[in-house]
Amino acid sequence: MKRFRTHFNGYSVEFSPFEEQRLGCVTSQHFGIIGNGRQYILDVLERDIGSFKQFDTRDGLYDCTWSEENECHIASSSGDGSIKIWDTQAPNGGRPIKSFEEHTKEVYSVDWNLVHKDTFITGSWDQSIKIWNPRMERSLKTFREHRYCIYSAIWSPRNAHMFASVSGDRTLKIWDSRDNRSINTIKAHDHEILTCDWNKYNDKEVVTGSVDKTIRIWDIRYPDRPVQILRGHTFAVRRIKCSPHSESMLASSSYDMSVIVWDRAREQDPILARLDHHTEFVVGLDWNMFVDGQMASCSWDEQVCVWNLGRPQFQR
Repeated sequence: MKRFRTHFNGYSVEFSPFEEQRLGCVTSQHFGIIGNGRQYILDVLERDIGSFKQFDTRDGLYDCTWSEENECHIASSSGDGSIKIWDTQAPNGGRPIKSFEEHTKEVYSVDWNLVHKDTFITGSWDQSIKIWNPRMERSLKTFREHRYCIYSAIWSPRNAHMFASVSGDRTLKIWDSRDNRSINTIKAHDHEILTCDWNKYNDKEVVTGSVDKTIRIWDIRYPDRPVQILRGHTFAVRRIKCSPHSESMLASSSYDMSVIVWDRAREQDPILARLDHHTEFVVGLDWNMFVDGQMASCSWDEQVCVWNLGRPQFQR
């Protein structure tokens, strides 16, 4: 397993959609409660992980997403309510090429549209969701329906207008960006919902993770009950990412300091691998779309880890 020390507490990792070795990671000082933030641009090398660029911010950073139209641009969301766009070709320590400052509280989620590649979406603790075009000065649209902090807003991988959001109000909402109100609201858990993701092979399926320690798979056409409930974490599920290579596989990270890789096709024993390589909350997680089985995680233990799932030591 390859490791990189971040010096601040890790919050999110995302592999580049253009370069198989490139990895973005955002971090926050003092666990994101107070202090600065840092956007890392890392390269996964043959033997280790190297730092390509670093960009510092006055407030902590909570999430990042690569542009889908420019391989040098990455957006990060901040505790001061701003969203910064960075150019990885700029000098180390350079300023962002754009800073959007409409949200009034922490922005916990940012996600680039995979279909309409000139838009991205943000979810904030101010209970609003906003859609942006990086070339525009103001947001394109704002959605207000959740009744508590929004922890995640994620675009559908196939439908350019559809996105999902989850909140501390315990609901999963499905939206069409052309409408002002959500098209479906699912009371998905009995506790706060911290994360969601779309199945990359089934645009009717959304996965949620909650403080209740469970992962629930939803067919959004049948919102009355989940298709499946996955149990294995002993504390809140903080991040879920569906595999880009398998319809039945997903990974989750948790405040129990573990990463679990699940294969839903194994109905009797869906836990494919459990990794305990971190010593603090595991907050960031991603799959490399170019390298089947390669994954990255980051944690409050100030470590970014990259591994290949196919190797024997990572199998149960």
